[in-house]
Amino acid sequence: MKQNNYYGALQQPLLSGFNAKSTTKDVIKGIDLSGKTAIVTGGYAGIGLETTKTLVDAGATVVIPARDIEKAKRNLEGLCRVELGTMELTDPASVDAFATKFIASGRPLHLLINNAGIMWVPLRRDKRGHESQLSTNHLGHFLLTARLWPALKKANGARVINVSSFGHQMAPFNFDDPDFELREYETLQGYGQSKTANNLFAVELDSRGKTSNIRAYSLHPGSVNSTDLGREAPMELFKQMGTHDQDGNIFPEVAAKLKTIPQGAATTIWCATSPLLNNIGGVYCEDADVAELDAGNIEHLYNEPSTLRGVRDYSLDKENAQRLWALSERMTGIVFNAD
Repeated sequence: MKQNNYYGALQQPLLSGFNAKSTTKDVIKGIDLSGKTAIVTGGYAGIGLETTKTLVDAGATVVIPARDIEKAKRNLEGLCRVELGTMELTDPASVDAFATKFIASGRPLHLLINNAGIMWVPLRRDKRGHESQLSTNHLGHFLLTARLWPALKKANGARVINVSSFGHQMAPFNFDDPDFELREYETLQGYGQSKTANNLFAVELDSRGKTSNIRAYSLHPGSVNSTDLGREAPMELFKQMGTHDQDGNIFPEVAAKLKTIPQGAATTIWCATSPLLNNIGGVYCEDADVAELDAGNIEHLYNEPSTLRGVRDYSLDKENAQRLWALSERMTGIVFNAD
């Protein structure tokens, strides 16, 4: 029996019955989360907000660590069973403070959804000198997961969901120079390796955590319309990819193929709740199913969002996953004994 998803051993679609057009309402149908507690980073905007709404509607209590508390309050107004806390993913002291407060509440944590992220930003570094996309998308979530581990164990059946991206195909993880200290900064490379890190983290976390009845997953939401994720991305990148015209406007035929936000959040909800995943973990998912392993056999066209699918083997590699875990411990200054 295959015990983990190293090298993509479990990376095969399960024929879930859902597809790219499935929405959060479709995948949550019939699922009751009453009495469950979830934490959703970035759960007050975009697909994170849709994730929060769906979990609340299913009966869960959702705790949201927010960098912008006022924005979070505005966006979450009227929602019941939502709690707000302050947290900045690139600031270890802030992550520690948020996690310490939650642990002190004594509650089990049934779902940790590592959703927050940044994309294609200029070169910035956190206070420790780490490149901001790696710091935000991976290192902050690695630290948060470690600090919340006692509460995840207490749930006796928790799931950790890393919102990754097809962008992992832009770059493997660069172990020689993860912070761009020795090479010229390329934002696509920085984003790509941070998303590869999301996948590797899920593979290794699942392998280590399943003895504590904690499973982990990573996922691609799809190409989603109306999020602010790419707000700092250079328009030239979109033009080069063939999605926007010379005036910076998205081609209507491309826009028509993008997912809505409820469709974009569907895979997160599926990973968090589907009974099909009760005995499988460490897999990378898309379109509310386990994704296909991409061995270079899939043609990817950015102006055809449906072709942006599949997961690369380097982001499921056992040696890479274990090496990243050790590196992440050094970069965050912690020891994460996930057992």
